[in-house]
Amino acid sequence: MKADIFYGKSDVATYRTYAAPLTGITGIPESSFNGRSNTLLAASIDVQVLGTAFMSAYTKGDNRLVVATDTMKNFIHRESLAFAGATLEEWLEFIGRRFLDTYPHMERLRVRGTEIPFEPALVPATDGEGFAESEVLFERQHGDRSTALLELDRTSGSEVEVTDLSAGRIGLQMMKVTGSSFADFARDAYTTLPERKDRPLYIHLDVGWKYDSPATALAPDHARYVAGEQVADMVGAVFHRFVSLSIQHLIHEIGQAMLDRWSQLSEVSFEAQNRLWDLAETSTTDELVKVYADPRPPYGRLGLVLRRD
Repeated sequence: MKADIFYGKSDVATYRTYAAPLTGITGIPESSFNGRSNTLLAASIDVQVLGTAFMSAYTKGDNRLVVATDTMKNFIHRESLAFAGATLEEWLEFIGRRFLDTYPHMERLRVRGTEIPFEPALVPATDGEGFAESEVLFERQHGDRSTALLELDRTSGSEVEVTDLSAGRIGLQMMKVTGSSFADFARDAYTTLPERKDRPLYIHLDVGWKYDSPATALAPDHARYVAGEQVADMVGAVFHRFVSLSIQHLIHEIGQAMLDRWSQLSEVSFEAQNRLWDLAETSTTDELVKVYADPRPPYGRLGLVLRRD
């Protein structure tokens, strides 16, 4: 028999204070994001060890080489003290390299992270004029967030190389009250859905992207780094301006806009859900005034990957 194995630790919530600020971001017209202080940098981190070195633990119950997953959790927390970078991708690369440097019998590693977002609270300004962002108080956010996945491997010279890197922005939920339609679709004896020349559109959306090289995302100057906040703003800008004929039409337009804006991206991907509300009531005096209710399941699910030739 042949076997592929992995083992590791998942959902290691890690909160690092006073990390290096994220600077050097190249601005885009669709977003006001230009960096962040990283006074509080937080993520849920997963580590998976791959390779054959631990096979005897499966076949013989031999645990002599097994690094306990609880040890992995402690390792992530302790080593994060020394992290000197500013992005989620840099953080994951740092943790992955430290694992492979510390445990020579680990052959390959997969490290995944999902941002735990906090935003500075708005508090009265010290000069008494309006409000300002607090430098010490942060509020947990529960909306969209950034993700990243890195794979690291040893080269023939025992150097560690990042062999794959992908990034994403997940959990986007957006509602557009007009400027979307779904009509002229195939109809047969099973079709009951009415055509809608203009409809409100509520979607859930996850966006992913890959760079021309992992080194582009990990460059310390961040000049070609694509921030998840910028991607979320790009999605909103396109959704706002574009009159779509379907969700497929919409995500394709967003993908084209991303590849046009960021030449360093080699691939963009989307997974969308149609969460369009059911119409409950309409005003008898103003047809724009409506009341909606959550739809009954199931929901539509759509995917797209765009790659450069």
